[in-house]
Amino acid sequence: MKTAYLTGTRQIEIRETPEPHLMNPGDVLVQIEAVGVCGSDIHYYATGRIGAQAVQYPQTVGHECAGLVVRAGAAVPATELAPAQRVAIDPLISCGECDQCRNGREHTCRRQSFLGCPGQAPGALAEYLVMPARCCYPVPRAMTAAQAAMVEPLSIGLHSRNLAPLPRGSQAKIAILGAGPIGLCVMLACRATDGSSACRAHVIDPIEERLEIARRCGAEWTANPQREDVVRALARKEPAGMDVVFECAGSQAALDQAAELLKPGGALLIVGIPELDRVSFDPHLWRRHELQITNVRRQNKCIASAVEMIASGAVNVDPLVTHRFALADSQRAFGLVESYGDGVVKAMIDVKAPGEEAE
Repeated sequence: MKTAYLTGTRQIEIRETPEPHLMNPGDVLVQIEAVGVCGSDIHYYATGRIGAQAVQYPQTVGHECAGLVVRAGAAVPATELAPAQRVAIDPLISCGECDQCRNGREHTCRRQSFLGCPGQAPGALAEYLVMPARCCYPVPRAMTAAQAAMVEPLSIGLHSRNLAPLPRGSQAKIAILGAGPIGLCVMLACRATDGSSACRAHVIDPIEERLEIARRCGAEWTANPQREDVVRALARKEPAGMDVVFECAGSQAALDQAAELLKPGGALLIVGIPELDRVSFDPHLWRRHELQITNVRRQNKCIASAVEMIASGAVNVDPLVTHRFALADSQRAFGLVESYGDGVVKAMIDVKAPGEEAE
């Protein structure tokens, strides 16, 4: 089978590798159809690391994925995962036994394996992948492979919304700093969960094409920080300040903006992966306003809800998928996303060409 490998900084090669085989009765062999290029993939592509997690070349990558069941182990009921069933995949494989798993925090499992993470599980940018059946979520026949691959980033948006202390009984005012795929998924999840009339979303990003998509997806107000003082502009529109700010850019500048945008008692959710190993906060401002800070780690038990949101039409993720590539063009896809070129939001790699029969 064909598999994409990182072979050096900003270098991707497509290599022939053996097809994986079922080793455990609870596993499923999946023919991968589509893989979204995530910001974390770009960290590995451009710098070879995220914090202490460093790539050992060659390294497989990719985790936002969907595919078709080829065959399942003996312990997997055929009524749940039959051949040709399209599935959205949770890329986290938890141990199920540690204190975190026992307390319902599989996303912070102490012995977890995550697709495409160095030293953990293989990346999804391959024609076939073996996953535990519990990580494979059936999707309706009408859901496309790209929509199913978008389940994973939407689940992060939903988990972020679930952690946010949004006010009850009044219209929530939120700001989203960074209108990439995760920022837009946060906005979609907030609007779908709380109702468009109960959530006023304000989105800040330096890329005009992304702001246009944010408006199409329901943002009430958008601004480009390279063209105006967004803190002052939003203060004029919402003088009481934001209830919650979702930082989805992973930058120090966005963290500084968040502190100024929040109302006293407001909450910052850090969703983006910081570009640096250290970030800083003004302790006096945060203390005087008694601001809350919550870090978001991927998602927790939100995959099924994300599938339902997309399947029911409560959330439309289609506008986020702006570019499509074949597996052979993975290098070009990653380069485009790293450079923010051509107004890209989500680049989707079609590992199995649409219309190609499952083997």
